[in-house]
Amino acid sequence: MRKLSGIRDGVSTIVFALGMVGCAGGAISEKSASNDVISKAHDLYQKHCQSCHGENRIGGSGPALFPENLGRLKPEEASKVIREGRPLTQMASFHKELNEQEIQMLVDFIYQPSSQELKWGFSEIEGSLISYPYEVPSKPQFKSDPLNLFMVVESGDHHVTVLDGDRFEPLIRFPSRYALHGGIKYSPDGRYAYMASRDGWVTMFDIYALKVVREVRAAINTRNLAISDDGKTLAVGNYLPKTVVLLDGGTLKPIQVLDAVSKSGGASRVSAVYTAPPRKSFVVALKDVPEVWEIPYGNLIQIIDKNSDKDVQGGQKTVSEISHLIRRMGVEDVLDDFFFDGEYRHLIGASRGGETFVLNLQSGKTIKRLSISGMPHLGSGIEWSYHGRKVFATPNLKEGAITVVDTSSWSILKKISTEGPGFFLRSHENSPYAWSEVFFGPNKDLVHVIDKRTLKIAKTLKPRPQKTSGHVEFTRDGKYALVSIWEEDGELLIYDAKTLELKKSLPMKKPSGKYNVYNKITYAQGTSH
Repeated sequence: MRKLSGIRDGVSTIVFALGMVGCAGGAISEKSASNDVISKAHDLYQKHCQSCHGENRIGGSGPALFPENLGRLKPEEASKVIREGRPLTQMASFHKELNEQEIQMLVDFIYQPSSQELKWGFSEIEGSLISYPYEVPSKPQFKSDPLNLFMVVESGDHHVTVLDGDRFEPLIRFPSRYALHGGIKYSPDGRYAYMASRDGWVTMFDIYALKVVREVRAAINTRNLAISDDGKTLAVGNYLPKTVVLLDGGTLKPIQVLDAVSKSGGASRVSAVYTAPPRKSFVVALKDVPEVWEIPYGNLIQIIDKNSDKDVQGGQKTVSEISHLIRRMGVEDVLDDFFFDGEYRHLIGASRGGETFVLNLQSGKTIKRLSISGMPHLGSGIEWSYHGRKVFATPNLKEGAITVVDTSSWSILKKISTEGPGFFLRSHENSPYAWSEVFFGPNKDLVHVIDKRTLKIAKTLKPRPQKTSGHVEFTRDGKYALVSIWEEDGELLIYDAKTLELKKSLPMKKPSGKYNVYNKITYAQGTSH
């Protein structure tokens, strides 16, 4: 397989064609289409698309083109992209080369599942590794506080802005891999940032140098990545193929590829992987079988070191030993989302069947069921102290409510009514407030500011009427709250977290997420981990 191209120096061009975040419908299937139509669509693809998107749609300088990768991009939007191209990208317009029928045939073709088994194993990952030569600085090449930086994902045109969290001025804006997903993670010292794209590319960014320094393609379709608390190991959870890929945190070289196979032998997509620092382990949720895995990365490093001087074909001996270490815990139902308590002793999980339950990670047993209607978005939940006890709160993707749970008794303490379903909930240990946007429905322009001392809404903000507000994040000291205007021509709004007054606005292209270095590496209370 030919080597895949990538970013050349961290700030040069890397642009891709189609948006990828889930699955779109409306495509023909191979069974329903005639052989002639399939053959012609295949020929059109080979002539016009394969040089960028790969001979078998697996991706190249452009993204992979499978239903698993094609996301919120609807088929009619894909037609427009093929017809008109994408400004400022390598995606050219084909309105002169293709008629409307041919464009539709191509759209139907790329929304079909592959007719062949797609392989992306250890050798493919190893062969995709790219290192970009640069002078490695011993200290930051800027005057800003490196721990109070934000990396802002601008999904509107697939760039990342590195933002000074004191002056609120950009240090650099660089193009990213297409459709970053699952948040940005940082090395324990805050020097390196790691980003995963929907297409499986993992990018390593040296914050001191403000440059992309390494990349590797871990899969064809990736959900998210996690980094061990010692920074030595990355775990990448994937839909396609169904694997957990372990990478060296310093070099991005593959350590091992673990097939996501249950106790009973059923293969599963991986819905999420997170780090549990006190447990020195990765916790993995499987999407298609009711299991949660725990992979202890301390023992993993010992095994890798022990086998490093041995000629082990394909790492088979190593993978056998690592697989033996995996703790497979059966759960009530397949997990769609989950949250850890502050001590990482419990996992609060939500199933697609509507159940919410508490799993004790020590015993591996479910100890409590919670009656939370709708669809709690546990991954965006937060914890804080309320009158001497720890509480956990979660927004809801289907109902206008925030549910507050007492984590000592695992009972529902309060249900706070909101003006509509919300996606994110954020706070800071130095702030008395928790912020939650509405995000969905007619009131998508609202942001609720909740008093953590009273569990009541203190104020409702309307940052930009008729425009979606989303994803609040705090500065290192908690003095300012940053709010995204989640639009193509969006903004990043900076609020005084005490007075709730708007202090500054920065234009950005759909700033979908922003991640403060200090808050992330310290696992600060109130932010995502």
